[in-house]
Amino acid sequence: MAHELDVARAERLSPGELAELCEATDAAIIEGGGFGWLEPQGRATLERHFGGTLLVPERELFVARMDGHIVGSAQLVRPTRNNEAQAFAATLTHAYIAPYARGVGLARLMVARVEERAAALGHRVLNLDVRETQTTAIALFEAMGYQRWGTHPFYARADGRTVGGHYYTKLLEPGRGRKTDKLIGVE
Repeated sequence: MAHELDVARAERLSPGELAELCEATDAAIIEGGGFGWLEPQGRATLERHFGGTLLVPERELFVARMDGHIVGSAQLVRPTRNNEAQAFAATLTHAYIAPYARGVGLARLMVARVEERAAALGHRVLNLDVRETQTTAIALFEAMGYQRWGTHPFYARADGRTVGGHYYTKLLEPGRGRKTDKLIGVE
């Protein structure tokens, strides 16, 4: 059965959308794919979290939908206005798809939409980091052209043990004009 897939930037969430997002987030956390949380947080905490996310000027929330229902999200984080030296780069963070919506190409679509938005805003580099235990996410990022540039051996504590984390970067093409590698001085 083919599913209807969509990823869009959210500027506001209805109560129903927020409930779906909270459910998907807790499901991802339980499966080990949440974004830093190790235990389900419950609706009240997650509503505050996402409500706050929508208020931060340097953050953009993207929601992934399958058959019209929110099943995941990601955030694009831009440098603050006073960080002119790093204004060319942005960060993809807090990306996940609920376990019941995986395997249909939605994660790939979500990352592509974040990349498109970052490039449209003028960013030429997109950075991200991920726990070494999240092998499916690592495979996706590497398949989409992200280059691992480093590993932190003491990145996080999960399931009672310390795990490493990998850092990735990807050059984004503006779609017109000079190529990114020439623009930022990479040979």
